[in-house]
Amino acid sequence: MNFYTLKFEDEKLILLDQTQLPGKEVYLDLTDYRDIIEAIKMLRVRGAPAIGVAAAYGCVVACQNADDFEEMMKYLEEIRIARPTAVNLAWAVDQMKDIANSNKEKSLDQIRELFLEKAQQIHKDDEEMCRKMGENGAELIKDGMSILTHCNAGALATAGMGTALAVIYAAARQGKKIKVYADETRPLLQGARLTTWELMQENIDVTLNTDNMAASLMQKGMIDCVIVGADRVTKNFDVVNKIGTYGVAVLAKHHNIPFYVAIPWSTYDENTPAGEDVEIEMRDPEEVTNWSGVRTAPEGVNVYSPAFDVTPHELVTAIITDTGIVYPNKK
Repeated sequence: MNFYTLKFEDEKLILLDQTQLPGKEVYLDLTDYRDIIEAIKMLRVRGAPAIGVAAAYGCVVACQNADDFEEMMKYLEEIRIARPTAVNLAWAVDQMKDIANSNKEKSLDQIRELFLEKAQQIHKDDEEMCRKMGENGAELIKDGMSILTHCNAGALATAGMGTALAVIYAAARQGKKIKVYADETRPLLQGARLTTWELMQENIDVTLNTDNMAASLMQKGMIDCVIVGADRVTKNFDVVNKIGTYGVAVLAKHHNIPFYVAIPWSTYDENTPAGEDVEIEMRDPEEVTNWSGVRTAPEGVNVYSPAFDVTPHELVTAIITDTGIVYPNKK
């Protein structure tokens, strides 16, 4: 990759501001934990694995900002609740809280070093999980396939090659000729702005389509499989992902097209029984009524804007992980 999503150096978290892509490639230097929370909330960094890594480094910054242990723990909780749906955020912060609670007798400087060591390990582990996901998922991809994806589940959403796109990258590096169709992904156009930009950086054949074109593409036999990422997979293998994923899964089922989900195992949430038990984040109505400073809907109109939906496990052909491939409906 000729870009990076995030890194930590010189006591600051450096993030690629994804809200400015594809127009500008801008990196933010963040030395205040509140700025990291803002970056997470405003989707300057996004994608469950990337949010988890950013949150881990955010805890390092929070420790640097704090005057005492209690204040630091308060800051960590603020990071933990920045966004409610993606499981990796809470997962990463909870690990830092465990470290802190096990080392209360140590100074903040010492705890910070422990935090940094753990954050770097989470970062490294994510890179490795992405690589393994790609290799495992590439087994499902045949030469000449056309693949539909939704939202952005690539390097921009992780610390490595991505989740869904890692499969595509791995297949391409094996010499397989593949074509990708990218849903634009309303309302914030992560597919149009991010997925197409990322794939073009890697010279992958990609075609942009609006969300409501997916059915037509399938009807015309132009899609061989669907690969998406996920922000959380529950114990029963229900998939919580970007709004619109459920519709794509229903369409794939109707057209007898395999529907694959790629996740690192850290995104599997065995503590939540089913998708109906997940808190779905609601977004600012202006993300729907405005685009790039231009109002696209009447003033005062009611808006329904969940960030995610739930795809029942019955619609999922396979879940690609760093440890292997799971078939949730196989008997």
